[in-house]
Amino acid sequence: MANQMYLAAAPVAAVPGVGPITHVIFDMDGLLLNTESMYSIASETILARYGKKFTYELKAQMMGRRAIEASQILVDAMQIPMTAEEYHVEREAQLEKLFPQAQLLPGVERLVRHLHAHGIPMAVATGSSARIFKIKTSQHTELFSLFHHIVTSDDPECKHSKPQPDIFLLAMKRFAPAPTSSTQVLVFEDAPLGVQAAINANMPVVMIPDLRVAPADRARATLSFDSMADFDPGMVAGLPAYSSAAGAGL
Repeated sequence: MANQMYLAAAPVAAVPGVGPITHVIFDMDGLLLNTESMYSIASETILARYGKKFTYELKAQMMGRRAIEASQILVDAMQIPMTAEEYHVEREAQLEKLFPQAQLLPGVERLVRHLHAHGIPMAVATGSSARIFKIKTSQHTELFSLFHHIVTSDDPECKHSKPQPDIFLLAMKRFAPAPTSSTQVLVFEDAPLGVQAAINANMPVVMIPDLRVAPADRARATLSFDSMADFDPGMVAGLPAYSSAAGAGL
C-alpha cells in the first residue's frame, strides 16, 4: 500500500500502487456527518460543572471508539466524580437532542451519489450504535439508503473497536458478492484510530481529518485531504472520475 501525503485535487490521475478499487467503506462521524462538534459541546457542558476543559488532545483519544470506551477515557483523564457509565448516560441524553440537526459535510453528497450512480458498492462502518445511527441520519435517510449495508459498533459480530480492524473486515464480508481482497476496498476515515484500523485490515485509506490532526497521523493514510470536496474518485484506479465540476458544492 502506497503512503502519499496531501495530494492536490488537480489533474486527475490514478495514484500508483492503489487499486483497482471495487468497493468503498465510509466511517460516519466527522466524515459524512458534522457530528464531532456536537460531541464536543456535550462533553464541554458536563466538564464545565467541575471546572474542567475539554481539549482536542483528549477528544483525539476518544474519536472512533465505542461510546462507553470513550467515556472511560474521559473520566480517567479528567478525574471527575462520575463513573464512565454515568458520564455516558448524561452525554447520550444531550447528544440525542443535538444529533437530529446533523448536516452532511462538504463533498459528501456528491461523492456518494456519484459512486452509487456508477455501481460502486458502498457501506458505512460506524462507531455509533444502531439506535444512535438512526437518530443521526434522520434527516438523510434517502442518501443513506444508497449504501449496500451499515455496520454499527453494537453488531454482535464486531468484537473489537477501532483501531482493531474488525468493523472494516465485517463490512467487507457483508458485500454481496464480497471483494476477493481487502486491498480492493477503499476506506474513508477522519480519525487516526480509524486510519489505523483500515491499515490493520490491509485496506487503502483516504483521510479527511480535523485540521488539528498531527502531520504524522495524516502521513499514515494512503491519501489525505482537508475536505471530501477536494477528492476526485478518478485519483484511484477502479473508481470513476467526476465528469465535470457540476455539483461540486454538494
